[in-house]
Amino acid sequence: MTSTTNRPRLADAGRGRPLRAVPHNAMAGDITALRAETQVAALAVTEWPAYGTVEWLQLDPRDPRCYAATLEAAELHRRAEAERARLDQLAEDDPEAWFGEVTAAANAAAARIAPALARRKTNAEQRAARDYRPAHRLRVTPGWPPIAIPGQPGKYLTPETTS
Repeated sequence: MTSTTNRPRLADAGRGRPLRAVPHNAMAGDITALRAETQVAALAVTEWPAYGTVEWLQLDPRDPRCYAATLEAAELHRRAEAERARLDQLAEDDPEAWFGEVTAAANAAAARIAPALARRKTNAEQRAARDYRPAHRLRVTPGWPPIAIPGQPGKYLTPETTS
């Protein structure tokens, strides 16, 4: 069975709880989440494979773990869609706040690596620190053909031009 510790679950503790009452300030999505948790609690299962995995496919369709995994997948999808809709609305209402929210993780990563990057030498500093040999001076060897001068098409170094 797939490990259940690394994926989001319906409820952090107890893997589903009986629904006694709906809070007065609960939104439709909150009520849906509570309902999914209640249904899982009613199934009396505490572990199930992730929806769509080989382990899940091998379960008998009447196995309560099959239904628990399906409920979990549906609830996680609903939450993801709600988050997408919230971000879309935020992008329309307050683009700056949206940009700040969607780039927060990248900004945190950049802040974490910035000190190490600041300590690195730039390309110019690395080039200056290298031990460069002086440029090779072209010399004509008697008996050899003329040497084409780099960057000057049609010009050649000959024994007559080097004197």
